[in-house]
Formats: sequence, structure tokens, C-alpha cells
Amino acid sequence: MYRRVALASAVGTSIEWYDYHVYSVASALVIGRLFFTEMDPFTATLAAFATFAIGFVARPLGGVLAGHLGDRIGRKQVMVLTLTMMGAATTLIGLLPTYAQAGVWAPVLLVALRLLQGLSAGGEWGGAALMAVEHAPAGRRGVFGNFVQLGTPTGMFLANSVMLLLVAVMPQDAFESWGWRVPFLLSVVMVVIGFVIRRAVEESPSFRAVRAAERTARLPVVDVVRRYPGRIALAIASFVGNNAVGYLFLAYLPSYGTGTLGLSRGFMLAVLLVGCVSWFVSMIAFAAWSDRIGRHAVYLLGYGFIAVWAFPFFALMQTGEPVLVVVAVVVLTLGLAATYGPQAALFAELFPPEVRTSGASLSYALGAALSGGIAPLVATALQGWTGTVYSVSVFMIGFAAISSAAILALRRIPSSFETPVTTNPEGAIAR
Repeated sequence: MYRRVALASAVGTSIEWYDYHVYSVASALVIGRLFFTEMDPFTATLAAFATFAIGFVARPLGGVLAGHLGDRIGRKQVMVLTLTMMGAATTLIGLLPTYAQAGVWAPVLLVALRLLQGLSAGGEWGGAALMAVEHAPAGRRGVFGNFVQLGTPTGMFLANSVMLLLVAVMPQDAFESWGWRVPFLLSVVMVVIGFVIRRAVEESPSFRAVRAAERTARLPVVDVVRRYPGRIALAIASFVGNNAVGYLFLAYLPSYGTGTLGLSRGFMLAVLLVGCVSWFVSMIAFAAWSDRIGRHAVYLLGYGFIAVWAFPFFALMQTGEPVLVVVAVVVLTLGLAATYGPQAALFAELFPPEVRTSGASLSYALGAALSGGIAPLVATALQGWTGTVYSVSVFMIGFAAISSAAILALRRIPSSFETPVTTNPEGAIAR
């Protein structure tokens, strides 16, 4: 059963992040020109990244809502709900009129649908991650929690593959006229597949135990914030470094490569594909390693790697040489893998089961909102204001340092899986 649950979590999360990342790639390639036509190219790019960031504004609210539902009615129901919501928003983006067709209403509707995507993304991760981790055998929570984490590079790979194919086979005018819509509309097929798979799995054993003991929290989000504010703050801080650098790789890099370095769109999309593959493969190894040597050691290795590589990364990118560009990206993804593969297990182990979805979802969503959502926008602005891309390197190092400090502090917190949930005679939870 735990393998089936891991597969359901991985497939559904891959589809969710395909939907979310299709917009990320489109924001770097066409969104600015199509929905912010009246602006100069640099400002239009900033505006496109601003709408990208807006999706992250809604993620904490999505985390709160999904956390509440996950701790009240179950993790499985949340997984199905968030997948359906994301699919609907993504499909509607593919049907939107552009600025030339609808004027100011085009960006207004785009922002509204991006907010809906953010709500879904904020709620998706917690339910899927806990289903995988709570079903996992003892001592293998890192491996099975990683199935959810693998959805990110898989979704990115699918999104970039579809975009690369369209860019390769279509004239630019056709792509900007209607071709860009195809990846968004494909979401309908993927969501149906994911919906069927997720409906077939059983509810988490941890949630069943909480419900059997009649210990479901009435207001789980309030409870987790009141009882564990320090853990939430540290979990958020532990994530910001990975998420900021991850979205520099995903959303800023295509814009920088095509706009500043003059590399072709097709080449940059191909580079992202290679990076997704290396991220995927190395994340499997790092997640398994975290079960043997500990989550914190793997995290610290990854953030140290990101900090050391921040300047060489852009130095290699600036050569414009295909082989060196690929090396720059592949090495960067090693740091991303080490700081993302163990995350589902780490966050699940921080909170007791009756408030676990709320704690994990809120921490994940706030960490993303405070880092990944602003990273492409800040990086673009830094490059423009300072005249050098190495200001983005400093930005990367700063976030890596913040997250490393948080990981060091988290080492003192014991795992919440150490003892089962039971009910004592007074009705309080015993651990």
C-alpha cells in the first residue's frame, strides 16, 4: 500500500507542478509581451515576474485552508481538492484573451487565475507529503517523502519539454499567437489521470489514529501556531534558500539567458531540461542518504554547496559556451537536490499528527512566499540596477546562509514519530 500511496503522491504532485511551472516558463518567454503590451521590454518582464510572484502571495492562505482541512477531514481529500483547483486555473489561463484582445481585463484576469493557482499550490504539498511520509516504513521516511519532492523537477521537465517542442516546431509568430496556450490546455488530460489515481488510495494511518482517538483539533492552524511558533519559523527559514535559488533556476535563468546573454529560447529550455534530470536523479540519492546520516547533515551540505557555487555559476553562464552553461546548471542542481529531497520527512517530523498538515503546509507556503515568489523579480531588478549579475550571486549566498542557520537550530528538535498517538484517561494526547 505504501508504494501505491507514494506513486499517487508523486503523480499528482508532478501534475500540480507542471501546471504551476508552465506559467513560470511562459512568464519568461511570452507573458510580458502578450499581457503587458504597453510597457517597454524590461518593464514588461518585471510585470510578468510580478504576476508570477502574486501566485506566491496566495500560497500561505492555501496552506492555512488545506492544513485545516487535512487535519480535520483527512490528507487524501485535500490532495484531490488541490489537484482539481490547479487544473481548472491552468486551463482557464490557456483560454484567456491577451491585452490586444481585451485590454486591461487581460492582465486582471491573469492575476486572478494566478492567485487561484497559488491557493492550490499552497495546499497541495502538505497533504501529498504527509500521505507519503505517514505511510512510509520506519527508517525510510526520507525515501518515501521524496516521491512528493520529485514532483517538482518532474513537473518542470514536463512543462519545459512541451514548451521546447512548441518553440522548435512553430514559427515565433504562431507560438505567440496561439501556441503558448497548448501547454496550459493539456492540463485537462493530466488532471483527470491524477484525479483517478489519488481517489484510489487509502487515508493516512496517522490521521486514522488521531480520528480513532477522537483527537482531531478543532482549529488546527491556531493550535499549531500557538504551540509551535518556533518550529514554524525555523521550518520557513530552512526552506527559503532552496526555494529562492530554485526559482532563479526555473524562472529567472531563461529570461537572463535569452535577454542578456542572447542565447536562443530553445537552447535555454533544453538546458533547463538537463537540469531537471540531474536534479531528479541526485535528489533520490540525497533523500536516501538522509535516512542514514540525518536530514540536517544533508541539508547543510547542500546549502554549503549553493553558497560556494553562486559566483562560479554565473561566471560559467556568461561564457555562453553550451557545455559550460550545462555544467553550471547541473552542478547547481546538486545543491538544490540536497536541500529539497529530505524536506517532506523533515517537516513531517517537526509536528505531531493532529496538527501536522497545518504545520507543514503553513511552513512550506510561507517559505515559498518569502523567497521563491520574489526571487526572479528581485534578481531581474538587481541585475538592472547594479549592472552586474554577480549581485544575484550575493543574493543566493544570503539566502543559503539564512537557511543553514535554521537547519543548525532544528537539530535540537526530536522527531514527532518517536511514539504513537494514544488517549490517556483525561483525554489528553500522550507521547
